[in-house]
Amino acid sequence: MNRTLKILSIIFFLIFLINQTGFGQVRLPRLVSDGMILQRETPVKIWGWASAGENVKINFNNQSFETTTSADGKWQITLPAQKAGGPFEIKITGSNQIILKDILFGDVWLCSGQSNMETTMSRVSPLYGKEIENCTNPKIRLFQVPVRWNYSQPQEDIQGGKWEAANPQNILKYTAVGYFFARDLYEKYKIPVGIIQCAAGGSSAESWISEESLKAFPEQYRIAKQLSDTTYMRNLLASEKTAQWKWFSELGKSDLGRKGMPWLIPQLDDSAWPTLQIPSSFREAGMDFKSGAIWFRKEINLPENCAGKSALLELGTIIDSDSVFINGKFVGTTGYQYPPRRYTIATEILKAGKNNITVRVVSQSGNGSFIKEKPYQITVDGQTFDLKGSWKYSIGAKCGPSPTATFFPGKPLGLYNAMLSPIVNYTLKGMVWYQGESNAERANEYKTVLSTLIGEWRKLWGQGNLPFLFVQLPDFMEPKNEPSEGSWATLRNQQLKTLSVPNTAMAVTIGLGEKNDIHPLRKKEVGQRLALAAEKLAYGDKKVVASGPVYESMKVKDNKIELTFSDCGSGLTTNDGKELKHFAIAGADRKFVWANAEIKGNKIVVWNETVSKPVVVRYAWADNPVGANLYNKEGLPASPFTTEP
Repeated sequence: MNRTLKILSIIFFLIFLINQTGFGQVRLPRLVSDGMILQRETPVKIWGWASAGENVKINFNNQSFETTTSADGKWQITLPAQKAGGPFEIKITGSNQIILKDILFGDVWLCSGQSNMETTMSRVSPLYGKEIENCTNPKIRLFQVPVRWNYSQPQEDIQGGKWEAANPQNILKYTAVGYFFARDLYEKYKIPVGIIQCAAGGSSAESWISEESLKAFPEQYRIAKQLSDTTYMRNLLASEKTAQWKWFSELGKSDLGRKGMPWLIPQLDDSAWPTLQIPSSFREAGMDFKSGAIWFRKEINLPENCAGKSALLELGTIIDSDSVFINGKFVGTTGYQYPPRRYTIATEILKAGKNNITVRVVSQSGNGSFIKEKPYQITVDGQTFDLKGSWKYSIGAKCGPSPTATFFPGKPLGLYNAMLSPIVNYTLKGMVWYQGESNAERANEYKTVLSTLIGEWRKLWGQGNLPFLFVQLPDFMEPKNEPSEGSWATLRNQQLKTLSVPNTAMAVTIGLGEKNDIHPLRKKEVGQRLALAAEKLAYGDKKVVASGPVYESMKVKDNKIELTFSDCGSGLTTNDGKELKHFAIAGADRKFVWANAEIKGNKIVVWNETVSKPVVVRYAWADNPVGANLYNKEGLPASPFTTEP
């Protein structure tokens, strides 16, 4: 009996291994699947796994290709270059058969970076409703690599994802930057465009490079090695999970708003509650409150024609998380500070006359706030009702700040191993990168880090100097009245310097940012500027003006500095018809003052009468250089710069 059980156990174990490893049958990576777009006009790899020594055959376009699986169970076949077009079928045969359908050949772009590359069309939909409505194009397709991390070793495959064509159903999950980039390229060249979105919110540049390359950055390498220790990682995850659970559990138990008569019910008597003007921060309001749960209530009168109808509730953005109830009914929740609060109110919730809105806010960091200059309103049947102004509030529970939790996408190596490594066999037209926010605290290193990433990625793909396009950070944070330093200003300059790496191009986004939102909505212009860069760099269209003015050199003449620029297009100008702004000048003491600036042909002369011996000029050198207005006549902004080495 025991012998029989042992044999059955071995059999079941072998079946399990077969199911887990695919031993005995041909398997393909997730990326190689129905609906994929393969790179035109160059040989492309099809790869996968099967039994060691198994013969694998591909039938494609009336041609056959064969190989034998290696001892480690891997196989790879290279298909010859094809012109743009399709659809095709690809038949792969081993001990089993797989037929891939609806395959197109076109141009494939890797779109990587952090949250501003991830930002979806859904998120920016308030600006681009018509684009979403009219987006149907089966020749633009997206593959989203699921966000995962691994600190032990590079992975062979990703854990999900599929190719999805652009249409109103799929488009809301598309990267907005990637979609507008692809759309512009398709409209110009009429060639299918595939986007591989391999991005993770909050990721650092070091998250996307290998352990070997991290050795050049000792502190980042140390972090990566620490996280690769499985015992350390297991203990870290367990302790953080326990601490977080305890904090939220105790908060829930002590929250007065959840005891007795819940504070979300409409009939609650809140007449004795103090008021807060929303939007504002809790600190500005002078609250004796940092971390914990706090409840807000507002009554709004609606006309008869709003009763029973669905509606849209907008509550700007809130630090840190919120749960919202209308007339006692739950309508939505958001777990962290960045997403815009746009909640659909179901039918039958709203009524004529008085309606109660209750918002429970959890502040974890002591910076609780309703962010200003955002929409706070209800829209019903084309009518908009403003929610800004006085709200009642009461503190449900106070506690210390929540325990910190490791944000793994921001740590070095993990995304390289889990997301990037599995896709490097997939042939590309080029790469698009939108990242830098998470590196601002060590901005001075960014050119070195990004140059390392570019070099390593090109080596991984083995396609020579693949075009690498990147986005310079937009304006962000509160503007300052005087010339100032700033980590974002420094990082932008490091990005500008990265243009010294061959076959790179940069999209300048000054003027597209929002001072109170690290995720600005104007992604269409970002995609368009990247597409211009691609047209010139990757498609060889030398007539395209792909960039705004880029500083080249300076010359001191008496008490003035003359600046020379490249990428002037058909001439230098301002975007508002006014005099040049946001130029600063300094002498040897490096004490910057605002300067006069005047366009002279394709040069700019800068001076300030109080600086008799000028040495250096800066332009748009601030985290948020409001008013920076140097453009070329094609409407593209100049990159911020300093004449310092």
